[in-house]
Amino acid sequence: MFEDLPKEKLLKIIDMYAKAWQAMDGAYFLSIEKKRGMEEAIEMDKAAWRIFSPIEAKRIMREFGMEQDGGLEALDEALNYRVYARLNKQSSERVDEKTLIFKMNECRVQVARKRKGLSDFPCKEVGEIEYEEFAKTIDPRIKTRCIACPPDPHPDEYYCAWEFALEE
Repeated sequence: MFEDLPKEKLLKIIDMYAKAWQAMDGAYFLSIEKKRGMEEAIEMDKAAWRIFSPIEAKRIMREFGMEQDGGLEALDEALNYRVYARLNKQSSERVDEKTLIFKMNECRVQVARKRKGLSDFPCKEVGEIEYEEFAKTIDPRIKTRCIACPPDPHPDEYYCAWEFALEE
């Protein structure tokens, strides 16, 4: 069925699947939070991302023919293929040969919370695991550092920012 669909419909399907994935992630989190509290929900979320991030990175590498140990170039490309890349506005910048800065300029989850008058979701602990595991799966030489992520204060131009450094 998909082979004959026009590009516009395929993109709609990708967006729909990404939104459904994010809704499931949120439903999973909220169900744990309701039963066990925020602290345990975050602990479970961290455990889930520790498993999921390498799986996602490996699938991206396999599907797009990316070699292991591809450095920051491979990481930069792979970040654009993540499941939520269609939902969020993100950017990356090469500071130098060994440093990449990645920013989540518009996060669907955080924007929804802001629209509802809620404070930023404190995702830093989860993000540290998510981005570190993703990056080191692409290339174990890449070290990850959080520049800012809620609950940290951040400028209006992004919700979170991450530094990836290639260490030889």
